Amino acid sequence: MSYNTFGHMFRVTTWGESHGPALGCTVDGCPPGIALAESDIQPWLDRRKPGQSKYTTQRREDDAVRILSGVFEGRTTGTPIQLMIENTDQRSKDYGQIAQSFRPGHADITYHQKYGIRDYRGGGRSSARETAARVAAGGVARAVLAALVPGLTVTGYMVQMGARSIDRSRFDPAVIGGNPFWCPDAETAALWAADLDALRKSLNSVGAVIEVVANGVPPGLGAPLYAKLDSALAAAMMSINAVKGVEIGEGMAAAALTGVENADEIRMGPKGPDYLSNHAGGILGGISTGQPVVCRFAVKPTSSILTPRRSITAEGAETEVVTKGRHDPCVGIRAVPVGEAMMACVLLDHLLMDRGQTGGARGRIG
Repeated sequence: MSYNTFGHMFRVTTWGESHGPALGCTVDGCPPGIALAESDIQPWLDRRKPGQSKYTTQRREDDAVRILSGVFEGRTTGTPIQLMIENTDQRSKDYGQIAQSFRPGHADITYHQKYGIRDYRGGGRSSARETAARVAAGGVARAVLAALVPGLTVTGYMVQMGARSIDRSRFDPAVIGGNPFWCPDAETAALWAADLDALRKSLNSVGAVIEVVANGVPPGLGAPLYAKLDSALAAAMMSINAVKGVEIGEGMAAAALTGVENADEIRMGPKGPDYLSNHAGGILGGISTGQPVVCRFAVKPTSSILTPRRSITAEGAETEVVTKGRHDPCVGIRAVPVGEAMMACVLLDHLLMDRGQTGGARGRIG
């Protein structure tokens, strides 16, 4: 199976399966001389790893990352960085009953139709376990961005679970890490907890919407038409397991606005252009404006549930499927660090491409 690589200048190839001995990634194109150690990557993986609350899968993985190449005496060499994360808590027997059946809503049937063979243990390559490798790569990207663009930050949080959205008038960045949902609205987080408790008892799952914002992004990243920053972000977020929709800025809501409402008016500020709003999500014509880059993505409900669902077997016989094992009742919870990682990787990729094309030169204003 090909197509396991994303990026242009900063390229990431992930490898491994949910129930294999290990998974990881190869990061190519990292600039040399960047301070990097496993301790720079591990905190990001710790935010994504399973079993941290009753609202996520109880699979217990340390997700301890090892750097196998590309770093010498604490600094990147410019050669490929190989990262490995061992799997230590697989329970492949949980999936024996679906070896010849297809879980509705899952990639089982399409993998079988395309390849004629599939790893049914936890979904194999289609499992969200693969995203641990992306988060590790995102840790490398963050280290490079910190060196090249000091002050650039990437922050993700959940803004909707099921039909219940946050109240943005109560938005408080300080509470994002203080609840199991990465929610910036403490009152809504408490309601989500009750909602999810009831949902788990009913053997069901639910979807979510994640918002990721990058502050301190310099203007000029991205290029017209076929290298747009927003199209790269859309592709990156859509590649995350279970994602079914992506928005930049106002996104789909922009269709309900008038031109007067949607236009981000501009005034001259003491340090350059000063935008009076950010409906565009920090990107115009595929190129960053210098405003916060705002991206949202929708995650579907977890397909692996204990409620029986009608399906068929590989032989074409009708059956009912009950997926045993340990699964997230809302996979969107652990998608927050994954979205942050993909944002960091895309921004670094475009920063390096911009340096290669323009050398960082910019048109004067004022």
